[in-house]
Amino acid sequence: MNLPNKLTTVRLVSVPLFVIIYLIPYQSLGISMPTFDILSTQLSLLDIILFVIFGLSALTDYLDGYLARKNNLVTTFGKFIDPIADKLIVNTALLLLASSNHITIVIPIIMIARDTIVDAIRLVASQKNVVLAASLLGKAKTMTQMLAIAILLLNNVIFSAIGIPMDQIMIWLATMISVISGIDYFMKNRQYIMESM
Repeated sequence: MNLPNKLTTVRLVSVPLFVIIYLIPYQSLGISMPTFDILSTQLSLLDIILFVIFGLSALTDYLDGYLARKNNLVTTFGKFIDPIADKLIVNTALLLLASSNHITIVIPIIMIARDTIVDAIRLVASQKNVVLAASLLGKAKTMTQMLAIAILLLNNVIFSAIGIPMDQIMIWLATMISVISGIDYFMKNRQYIMESM
């Protein structure tokens, strides 16, 4: 297994780790997490650990693609597993944030629905031997999702001190880009679906 695929595998492994650490009932187990006051925002050690896991996952997302292209290490396994790893870490984080009322459940529903539609279009196209590349809007969606999740995991630190709900602004921006990119993807590739109607 080459280095880019190892990085992608690390991202996959980080998903259950993220879930377990997020969902452990620390208070019920009598575990007290230290908290820190940073610019009038309270951050617990748990918040920081979750941010680090997610941040490293986001970093591997960039690195594996960059290294695969730079060193000509693009493989079928990498093409298959990379988008799965991306969606798993992002959608898992979104669902957990919704479960703890940091965001509305509407946001992950919209994003997962969009991803499902796009994946279905790709599947239909692949059956016709057409490979559909990710669009710039799709890449912008992923970038804003990851940035928004990072800010949410850090309790909107820095921005809360100046009264800006940047975490909510960014997650709704990511949702809007998700919808727009999904519509754009459908319109550009609808011929693969409509031709048999």
